[in-house]
Amino acid sequence: MVEAGEVLWRPSEQRLGRATITSYLRWLAEHRSVELADHDALWDWSVDDLEGFWSSIWEYFDIWSSQPWTSVLESRDMPGARWFPGARLNWAEHALRYGRGDTPALVAVGEDGAERETSWAELHDQVGAFAACLRAMGV
Repeated sequence: MVEAGEVLWRPSEQRLGRATITSYLRWLAEHRSVELADHDALWDWSVDDLEGFWSSIWEYFDIWSSQPWTSVLESRDMPGARWFPGARLNWAEHALRYGRGDTPALVAVGEDGAERETSWAELHDQVGAFAACLRAMGV
């Protein structure tokens, strides 16, 4: 039986070194001079400096926008907070930007066990066709 508070799994040092959050912490130190020792320190900083944290996320993950944001957080009212006002971006563009060629983007498995793969190239074409259809309908 597992006891409350018992750690069931710990990632290896190699896995921790490859983790996105580890890369982000290194990036913060190098690009923002924000030195954070661990996850708890990152969490504290993320709630103490909302604008600093969220603007760093935007930059670290290389968010593209056709119009830039004017501020990180226009209103802190909850509910109703307004994040990155002025920014205009295309979510499909972000979702598809790293997928290439014939490698699988989606793998569907039916109840009968049959698999169907959709490559990044096929997904890109399907999204483009759907976007064209929406534009033709005036959306």
